[in-house]
Amino acid sequence: MPATLRAAAAAPLLLSCFTGLILFTMAEDSDVRCLRGVDNALTTASSRLPWNFANSSSGFVCSFSGVFCWNDQQNRVISLSLSSMSLSGTLPSDLRFCTSLQTLDLSSNSISGVLPSSLCTWLPYLVTLDLSSNQLSGPLPAELSNCRFLNTLVLDHNSFSGSIPASIARLDRLKRLDLSDNQLSGAIPPSLPVSDPASFANNPSLCGHPLRSCHSSLTRTSLIIIIASGVFGAAASLLLAFLIWRWRSKKHLAGAAGEDGLRWADRLRSSQHRLTEVSLFHKPIVKVKLADIMAATNGFHPNHIITAGSSRTGTAYKAVLRDGSALTVKRLHGCDLLEKPFRAEMNRLGQLRHPNLVPLLGFCLVEDERLLIYKNMPHGPISDLQFELDWPTRLKIGVGAARGIAWLHHGFQTPYIHQSISSSAVLLDEEYGARFTDIGILRLLTKTSEAGEPGYIAPELAISTTVPLVATTKSDVYAFGVVLLELVTGQKAMEISECDYNGDVFKGSLVDWVCLLSASGRIVDVVDGCIRGKGYDSKIMQFLDVARQCVAARPQDRPSMYKVYESLKAIEGDDEEDELDEFPLSFGKDAE
Repeated sequence: MPATLRAAAAAPLLLSCFTGLILFTMAEDSDVRCLRGVDNALTTASSRLPWNFANSSSGFVCSFSGVFCWNDQQNRVISLSLSSMSLSGTLPSDLRFCTSLQTLDLSSNSISGVLPSSLCTWLPYLVTLDLSSNQLSGPLPAELSNCRFLNTLVLDHNSFSGSIPASIARLDRLKRLDLSDNQLSGAIPPSLPVSDPASFANNPSLCGHPLRSCHSSLTRTSLIIIIASGVFGAAASLLLAFLIWRWRSKKHLAGAAGEDGLRWADRLRSSQHRLTEVSLFHKPIVKVKLADIMAATNGFHPNHIITAGSSRTGTAYKAVLRDGSALTVKRLHGCDLLEKPFRAEMNRLGQLRHPNLVPLLGFCLVEDERLLIYKNMPHGPISDLQFELDWPTRLKIGVGAARGIAWLHHGFQTPYIHQSISSSAVLLDEEYGARFTDIGILRLLTKTSEAGEPGYIAPELAISTTVPLVATTKSDVYAFGVVLLELVTGQKAMEISECDYNGDVFKGSLVDWVCLLSASGRIVDVVDGCIRGKGYDSKIMQFLDVARQCVAARPQDRPSMYKVYESLKAIEGDDEEDELDEFPLSFGKDAE
């Protein structure tokens, strides 16, 4: 081949390598640019923040005061906490270069100006936003609803004015909202998931639940209307009696209020749907119909909602049939698959049977609703119980969960990637055996592009908002490592309660916290006090070491799930043959 042709053939490969190098370098440089912009825009009493940009070594910004990174070798900022540092100035637009930021805390400063409407476009992965006790003013931007992962939004003690945008109600992960001590006015949106009056206190012109009614005082006109209405009192009483009768005749519908109100459940009650059969993979003695599921969930009453897998994929309900047996029914969110491909996918997933997977028993299609039927796990998810469990049980759960994911990764020629691993997806059966749910569910949801749960997303999947996220077996390993860290620390992935570090309040993810204490030589302090010092410390530290390997920043540094399972099984010290003999790990057991 002529030299010119060989050069032309090699050009695409060189271009690909060069492009990858540029993207990685840009990802690191952008965070440095972000911090430079913050340093230039926000001044202190001593004129500048105590940051030194003269150093250009890898990860040098991670040593800056108030800056926390994914790891100490990478300039990728996950948390920026500059509370009570006497900062003044306005919020810098260069924040948009901190694309991986999950926590922004600039509280108790003197920052002024408006809250940029593009903030959530700049920082789409924000989990915590705390700008309280500043001098911010202007309206609250409706675009705050674009921060889809927000758990905490604290804006109290500022000078925000105008009304509260109704769009904030779309923040379905929001657990804490504080808008008190501002100049907000108008009615509080009734759909906001906040009922604490303190969240809205000291806004004199604000009204509506949970504050005073917006119609609490009677004007002259309203008084005339009330007197005039007395003339028609008899007619009104008859009408009211009629409405009450209608309501009583349909009171069984009141229990169906879910995330969409009564509408979707009402449709399922119609006579033409009640006899729809539930498709089961193993034929039961008695056929199960939609009417049976409706009765078993009390019309999908909110009281039957349980935690079983990701809430992004759907809402799970406990269904108790007439014979006393229990099922879990999951109503999928955003599944636009037509009936034929949906049935094909269900038949594929229905064939997956393993002792550490929650069995998918069947499904039901009614109009555009997609209901999945699972075996019910009586002890629920480990996210609800892990802090109450002793160490042997936690270790047993870790081994069993690893066995289930290892089988998905290595038991097939084409691995099954879970994509949504979290402590809510690990359910416990009667004997506290670990079983994964939500296997393959994200493939069905055409309206979601997210590749994991907040706090469990591997660094490589959060590096860019422009490149499509592609989950891999190694991103599953990372998420699984976070679950192991939860088991050994007694902490949640995004809610650290042991937050006192050298007198400072720690705000960040569980992985950040573990890395921080490890770097300071305090790795023993991450272990849950409920299991420490009870004769298992050596095994606990081995378990913790496996978890830390799983959450390595680079995918190539993480072990395969087969090696994770083998390591945990060795810690357990159980040499007996187990059920994996019936479910062989046939492919790529030693893959890195």
